[in-house]
Amino acid sequence: MTRYIQRHSLLTRVTHGVAAVSCILLAITGVFVFVPSLGGGIMGGDFTYAMRMLHRILAIPFILIPLWAIIKSPKGFVHLFKEDIFGKWDKDDFAWAMKFPFYLFAPGKVHMPPQHHVKSAQRLADGALVFFCFFLAVSGMVMWLNTGLLPDGSWKVEFSPTTVLVAHLVHDVFFFLTVFVGIAHIYLGAGIFQPYRGTARIMFGDGKVSESDAAYHWGYWANEEIALGKNVTTVNDEKDKKSA
Repeated sequence: MTRYIQRHSLLTRVTHGVAAVSCILLAITGVFVFVPSLGGGIMGGDFTYAMRMLHRILAIPFILIPLWAIIKSPKGFVHLFKEDIFGKWDKDDFAWAMKFPFYLFAPGKVHMPPQHHVKSAQRLADGALVFFCFFLAVSGMVMWLNTGLLPDGSWKVEFSPTTVLVAHLVHDVFFFLTVFVGIAHIYLGAGIFQPYRGTARIMFGDGKVSESDAAYHWGYWANEEIALGKNVTTVNDEKDKKSA
């Protein structure tokens, strides 16, 4: 028998999944927009144009799905900023952040203190990604509208040359920052780092985490959830193995 705790709702998982996939694809297509010469003569020179159009199409779910999630669950949005990103740190939060660099190289030897719903250093990384993506979206929309929202150039909003230049600069800077932080996020979140192995299901699966993993990664949060019990389910592992 194994107890599982529901860590993320369906809305959170869908929003995160769409944002993550579109962000990765935006980064790939964005490289060809940033350096058009990389497309060379592929498709008779139309490859770069196709990447530019695909970049714009991918920006739609990247922007609209998070906005839809905010409208769907305003309380969740407030909780994200108030608790998960800007929540007050306690002594264990500071200790965890200080030990984390050493933990990366020797996870079996470094004892990490218990954490709340979101680990202290993760709050910084998550907050940075939200901040970076916001500026990417705003600067990207300025550049897009300046050339016309539709492929034929219609629905155009003309901005001053200075505004467009600043938008380009902001977009380029936050693109590189997002890629840098995003790689670290993927390394940990996708379970490439051994102690996080199998935790990808939390965001890309059913949103549940086993009691043992929850206690190891988020000790305080796990104890609170187990005490409340409403998000805890028990699975008969032996029964599942026989049915498999």
